[in-house]
Amino acid sequence: MTGENKKWVTAWGNAVSAAKRRPASYAKNITLRYPIKMMLDGEGLRITLDNFCGTEAVTIASVKAARSLGEDRIDAATIKTFTFGGKESVTIPAGEKAVSDPVEFSVSRGEELAISIYLADYTEMRSGVIITGPLSRGYFGIGDQTENSPFDMDTSKATSCFYFLSDIEVLTTEEKRTVICYGDSITAQAWPDFFMEKVLEAGITDTAVIRKAASGTRILRQYDNITYDSYGLKGETRFPHETDVTGADTVIIQHGINDIIHPVGEEVNKFRPWSDLPTAEEMIDGLRWYIKLAREKGLKVYLGTLLPIKGWRTYEDFREVLKNEVNEWIRTTDEADGFIDFDKAVCDPDDPKAFAEGYDSGDHLHPSLKAYERMAEEAMKIFKE
Repeated sequence: MTGENKKWVTAWGNAVSAAKRRPASYAKNITLRYPIKMMLDGEGLRITLDNFCGTEAVTIASVKAARSLGEDRIDAATIKTFTFGGKESVTIPAGEKAVSDPVEFSVSRGEELAISIYLADYTEMRSGVIITGPLSRGYFGIGDQTENSPFDMDTSKATSCFYFLSDIEVLTTEEKRTVICYGDSITAQAWPDFFMEKVLEAGITDTAVIRKAASGTRILRQYDNITYDSYGLKGETRFPHETDVTGADTVIIQHGINDIIHPVGEEVNKFRPWSDLPTAEEMIDGLRWYIKLAREKGLKVYLGTLLPIKGWRTYEDFREVLKNEVNEWIRTTDEADGFIDFDKAVCDPDDPKAFAEGYDSGDHLHPSLKAYERMAEEAMKIFKE
């Protein structure tokens, strides 16, 4: 798999965050299967398994790739087994990751692969993240079903939680590159999937769009308690890790609304003190830090404005003012390469504090699927600059 003018580029990616604490936080003898839409042509594959948020080592017994036939079905004749240092099984210490050996596997832009991961022994299910959208789904089944097509109906079900699998790279041509979508639950939901689809539909052959997003996360704070630690790590910890992406040259950052809406005071929620509420200057400094680090990594930076929140359960006028101050800086700064005005795209022109009709999911914080598709349309503007 060597040749002139070839390089490894990330064609699919996902954040690794802290999965929700449950009394049963270990799994044994299960197979995870994730269908993956490939955005680049290539002649080889390698993957990254990440135990970033684990508190102990995990052992992955086997990981296999195959062409997807839709849902949990695969073409068993195409199965290839990944190795790590020549071994099928790999043990990943807490906080670390493992990159596979390359495998020969031709992939075509727009086709779907399936990655199957078998966990033989008790495994801490701590490093994972929930993502949703038209291209984001997974399955798990009892036993080693890595070669089953489909999974056994009586011993399997769907899941939206992606564990351990953080990056899929393809060996491809020099001009290929990756765009990272970084953020919180709004980015962990559907707009990056719609963005991927629009890039494919537009015939843009040199760009992969990947998602690096975790629900509940903030720029400046994190929860160091088991009640809320699944709300993820703060930006200072997340951003360096999640922008460590082979072949990336651009990052779109849509992050910060949770810094604004979470604090309610210890009299309401002892884990959410008013001291967590930042000023606009502190949030802007956090975004500036993102820009600085991205520049050091050679990335172009686009900032996304924060969305409407009128009607959200913690909505107050002071939160609206804070959000607008941050958005004004995003719209006017020359420190980034540009901005994407997601807020303007989905707000009600007659009441900009709120979502436009049909664009609210119902909780007044997260967009509807229609609005997520509108956000993806707005993100396509980066290709016109």
